[in-house]
Amino acid sequence: MNISFLKGPCRSALALSCAGFVSVLGVSHAEAQARAVEQTPALIIANEPLPPALKEQLYRNPFRAPAIDPAQISGPAYYQDTHTPVGRKIQTVRKELFGLQGAISDLSQSLNRIEKSGQDQAASYYASIATINTQLQVGTTPGNPRLVQRLGTAQESLGKLESNVSSLSELGTNVSAVASRASFLQEEIRATYSLEGAVEEDHVQLAQLEDAVANTVVVVDRLLNNINDDISRTSAYLGTERANLRVLATAVRAGDLMGKSLSNHPFGGAQKVDLAAMTMPAPAAGQPAPLMTGPAASAPAGYAATPASASPAMSPVTGARPLVKIRFDRPDIDYEQPVYMAVNEALARYPSARFQLVAVHPNQGNVAKQAIESARARRNAERVLRSLTEMGLDMGQIDLSYAPSPQAVTSEVHLYVR
Repeated sequence: MNISFLKGPCRSALALSCAGFVSVLGVSHAEAQARAVEQTPALIIANEPLPPALKEQLYRNPFRAPAIDPAQISGPAYYQDTHTPVGRKIQTVRKELFGLQGAISDLSQSLNRIEKSGQDQAASYYASIATINTQLQVGTTPGNPRLVQRLGTAQESLGKLESNVSSLSELGTNVSAVASRASFLQEEIRATYSLEGAVEEDHVQLAQLEDAVANTVVVVDRLLNNINDDISRTSAYLGTERANLRVLATAVRAGDLMGKSLSNHPFGGAQKVDLAAMTMPAPAAGQPAPLMTGPAASAPAGYAATPASASPAMSPVTGARPLVKIRFDRPDIDYEQPVYMAVNEALARYPSARFQLVAVHPNQGNVAKQAIESARARRNAERVLRSLTEMGLDMGQIDLSYAPSPQAVTSEVHLYVR
């Protein structure tokens, strides 16, 4: 028998039977075992399972491909943190953005502190002024020490407000530096898009960073606008209240109420005019045109004027041709000398000439912005008016008006000969 299909007890019993049978035939037990070994079957079939490694090799084909979920190729499971050169660059830019946002937060808090200080000082100033005016209204003695003390408190409050303007200017410089850093980050992110060695996740993060930096730029611009408005408003407030305080000091010395400074609101009765309709009067026969010829050549930056020998071409801002046009695009415009030369030359040609001073402001933007620009233009016109009166020009020779202009980009003051 060459193939054995028996296992366990049955197989053992068969072996014993065969051995007994051999012994009966006179064959030794050892010889029977040797013959049994020689007659070992070539294949043994058993019911034990195959090893796992062998099973995987035998039954690997065909197999079922894994199902792909859409989230695996477009969702969070696909977009993971990368360690590519672009990914490392993104981490650097993100840290710079966090630092920039922290600086903006600190600057915003500084602005809030300065504004709160300004509110407190304004309240203290008006409390002192109200006390003085109330006492003057009901009657007091000349040089009342209590009122003199209140006057000193009011002057001290104005001094602190002036220091706030310096702090605001320094803060504006710091915000401008932050704005430059934000612009640099924007350019850096845009340049990173073109770098090689990036994966999809890198460009997704770059887009998110680009939007975050754009939002930060908007916040910086808003902060800078608030600072500039505070500086402009506080500076105008200080100029007006210093004039009022001088009058109030005179009232305290005299012990009698006088009211506000006479130069506070020179444009209160100013009329609105149409710049396009304003033209220079035609000169009489044999008379030169009342426009300056020399000062324009030596005018400082921000100053413009139409020379007498110019062709009928109009001013770049409007259709009118002013004798003097001062553009207040920065706070340090040196206009007194050119204005004096232009007015002096006009009076030399026309001794009885009248002048029209026009406060020109841009009319772009919403109503609030136009109101701010109009107030700024009138303040600048008041500065020019004070300069003209200090030069000796009679107020009776000056007509005051204001005009919006769609071409103006900043506040301007135009002076016409009428």
